[in-house]
Amino acid sequence: MSPGVVVKICGITSEADALVAVGLGADALGFVFAPSPRQMTPGAVGDIVKRLPEDVLTVGVFRDEAPQRVVEIANTVGLGAVQLHGHESIDDSRWVAERVAVTIKAFSAGEPAIGRFEDFGCGFLLIDSPSPGSGQVFDWRLAEGVVDHRRLFVSGGLSAENVGEAILHLHPHGVDVSTGVERAPGEKDPTKIAAFIRAAREAGAVVAAEHPAGDEPGPAPYDWLIDR
Repeated sequence: MSPGVVVKICGITSEADALVAVGLGADALGFVFAPSPRQMTPGAVGDIVKRLPEDVLTVGVFRDEAPQRVVEIANTVGLGAVQLHGHESIDDSRWVAERVAVTIKAFSAGEPAIGRFEDFGCGFLLIDSPSPGSGQVFDWRLAEGVVDHRRLFVSGGLSAENVGEAILHLHPHGVDVSTGVERAPGEKDPTKIAAFIRAAREAGAVVAAEHPAGDEPGPAPYDWLIDR
């Protein structure tokens, strides 16, 4: 696994796309269980997950699902993480976070609840555009200083053309892309994936050179692997 910014390819719908993304260097793969053109069933995701290398973080994406169901699916499928991408309450988010090793709470850019992120008990914060899955870019200034950047994932309209700028601007722990690496909804484009990962790695290397490891305290890269 490469050091630097974490690259998550989301909206995976097939084993072929999953293996291509991993082969091209993706650190994490996202599987959508919420209503979406990219929605997957637990059984289908389980078949894919068991064929992936152990060091690839598999993330289940849920939206306003019952917390018990989130944990049940995560355990049954063998997911490494869950992403709560709806209007989950603080209590429900904390309940899930206590039972899943890695949790990501997503908010729309500018959403007032971001100011209470710590109350949700999740390890990472993901900031998306106001219309998730639309491919729209949000004003990155809305993500400045909302949380320790080493716990921040950035999504929303990212592509090979702009992911480097996002990384240089925000120094996030990770970047998350779906639409920006597709040829059609749910169908990934290997060329776009390769270009996205290359751009992210190049920008990540610049940030790492400017801020060498040990310059400031914080979670280690890929800290979700410590207990695996």
